[in-house]
Amino acid sequence: MILCAAQISPCWNDPESGLKKMRQYAAEAVEGDAELIAFPEQILTGWDPHDTSYTTEETGALVDQMREIAQEVSIGLIGSYREKGEENPLNTCIAIGPDGRTLAKYSKIHLFSPAGEDLHYSAGRTLGSCTVNSCTIGLAICYDLRFSQLFQAYRNKGVLLMIVPSAWPSSRMKHFNLFTTSRAAEFQTFVASVNTVGITPVDTYTGGTCIAGPDGTIRARGSDLEELIFYDIHEEEALTMRKKFPVHQDYEKVDYTELLAR
Repeated sequence: MILCAAQISPCWNDPESGLKKMRQYAAEAVEGDAELIAFPEQILTGWDPHDTSYTTEETGALVDQMREIAQEVSIGLIGSYREKGEENPLNTCIAIGPDGRTLAKYSKIHLFSPAGEDLHYSAGRTLGSCTVNSCTIGLAICYDLRFSQLFQAYRNKGVLLMIVPSAWPSSRMKHFNLFTTSRAAEFQTFVASVNTVGITPVDTYTGGTCIAGPDGTIRARGSDLEELIFYDIHEEEALTMRKKFPVHQDYEKVDYTELLAR
């Protein structure tokens, strides 16, 4: 499956302009034979931990327009938006099939408290996974990369490719690469972390989108400019690696808290 990571800058709090960019790049991705295109975190507005404007529902007009884009060019699409919640909004990404159907939806579980995201958004409580062209895909968002337990849960569900829409600032790019490759190697999974680029009122972003293989090596990396990054995911590579080097069968379900208390 050819994955296209759309490393683009958001149109700040201008969803309609953001949708136009998504349409443009989705069409270019199809020209490059991509079957799935993934966009950065909160692509319709730009990531802002305090701003809760332009919230919408899965059945709302903004998400419907993402469905239309997927249908128009016949491509799977992973977009990100601010979703209405019972109390606070959710930071949500959605996987849409080329027929416009929802394949999976995931709301960010680990909110970025250093910037106050946890004060204005509610955390998600469910995983989001689907199958695209025989490849089982899991969804996470940005800061989630720091929490290995989430990736373990997805591996337990048979996920072979994790897609992580992100707004990871230039000041911490070494950690972006570290966590992407670490999660890939640790769980013998492809990990595609799709980052944004440009300067927003929140921070400065320098792209560096990173796609790591199940051996932890970087297979494709973005520059510091807007661009499309293509990579052909061979899911059988992850399956073969798990079979030849079955590290997870050696995991001992130990209560480490109990051990520390001894």
